[in-house]
Amino acid sequence: MSGSSTEGIKTVLHPVSDLAASKVVYTALLGIPPQADSPYYVGFDAEGQHIGLVPNRGPQAMTSPVAYWHVGDIEAKLAEVTAAGATVKEPPRDVGSGRLVATFTDPDGNVLGLLQDP
Repeated sequence: MSGSSTEGIKTVLHPVSDLAASKVVYTALLGIPPQADSPYYVGFDAEGQHIGLVPNRGPQAMTSPVAYWHVGDIEAKLAEVTAAGATVKEPPRDVGSGRLVATFTDPDGNVLGLLQDP
């Protein structure tokens, strides 16, 4: 192991077909209004976790929720998991303000995410 441990799952993105209807349900579930609210993304920060709603499967063509493991070094962790048998789905990319995200699949095809904050 390289020592590039994870900080745990802190972000989960959910693909939704009706953003407005889903926003109402998640607001009721979490008991707070969204902190990010736009036509292309709605995000809630609740109890140390970020829950995001991505309309129309998003640019990643999501088919199910994706849990993002927060890491200190996304490149090192991606190399570690691919050496262990994972396959890169989406290489690291900046999604704004220096935040990097990447996705990979495990041997069964489950999509997992990595997220590195600046």
